[in-house]
Amino acid sequence: MDFDLDGAQRELRGLAADVLAREAAPARLEAFERGGAAYDGATWRALARTGLLGAVLPADAGGAGLGPVGMAVLLREAGARAAPVPLHASLALGAAPIARHGTPGQRALLAPLAGGTGVLTGAYREVGPPGRVASTARADGGGYVLDGVKTFVPYAREASVILVPARVEGAGVGVFLVEPPEVTITPQPSATTEPLSRLALGGARVGREALLGGAADGAAWDTLRRSAVAGIVALCSGVIRGALDLTKEYVKAREQFGQALAEFQAVTMQIGDVYIAKRALDVAMWAGVWRLAEDADDVDEVLTVASYNACGPVVKALYTCQHLHGGIGLDVTYPLHRYFAWAKHCGHLLGGADDRLDALGALVAREA
Repeated sequence: MDFDLDGAQRELRGLAADVLAREAAPARLEAFERGGAAYDGATWRALARTGLLGAVLPADAGGAGLGPVGMAVLLREAGARAAPVPLHASLALGAAPIARHGTPGQRALLAPLAGGTGVLTGAYREVGPPGRVASTARADGGGYVLDGVKTFVPYAREASVILVPARVEGAGVGVFLVEPPEVTITPQPSATTEPLSRLALGGARVGREALLGGAADGAAWDTLRRSAVAGIVALCSGVIRGALDLTKEYVKAREQFGQALAEFQAVTMQIGDVYIAKRALDVAMWAGVWRLAEDADDVDEVLTVASYNACGPVVKALYTCQHLHGGIGLDVTYPLHRYFAWAKHCGHLLGGADDRLDALGALVAREA
């Protein structure tokens, strides 16, 4: 396995870094947080204008076809700057399943996204462990009736369509394209500025054309859940990178007893621990998205390893970063708080470290 990015992926990373360094600068983030908007529209349009939103879409949808690895590159750069844009929701939860399984009419939804005029999202979570689907869909006349509850859905009110997995009577799990007015949306608490919602399906009716790919065989759901996890761990990989860079600069400049903090052995050992947590996540994350792109048999196992690292060691590493900053690390006017909040947010979406270990054990036992 070669973990080096190819030429197109390196160009994507460089362009994303340049755009986000300008658009998600600290002063811009502070102004955004004071405004109370769901996401930074100017940054979102800048990503579209430079072709970054369309880069991971297939060529026949107007994209560059960079797939899961390209998506991870973008999300990692966004995480490193705590950029308040619906990249994970639109690309991982929305575009990836539609691009792979959608009919021509359904794939038409990708054009507004690539142009920066639309937002997509998906309902990955329900009450209980991640990956569980208890919501149901029953055929009724010329369409389906959906029942159940979805939780922690990002940008539900802002999206043009929400991808909703549900178990279809007499078949498997299907993914339905549901417009926000068709369901009851209730805000839920979020550790970050990203809006989360509870969706009560409550007998929502959709036409047969709303079933993604026209089949309820579980394939679209597999793509959605795997892409959701891959996107979250890529975002978290960027978050710990940004926090580590900020902490390294702080301990170099901050002096105590006439010495820079970075010269104390205890501090260097703690910085080393943060670096190890970051690298462990990086390796698992790149391995997971590569396997996702290749449709490898062990993709679920490797993504679960990555998600454990994001929920467990990386969250602990963020506590270490806060500790090394002292009191300023808890100040919401200092940038570190954004990284800490995003790391906790990612951990909650993934289900937590204990749940991820349980899931990994179940996968290993199944293979045995």
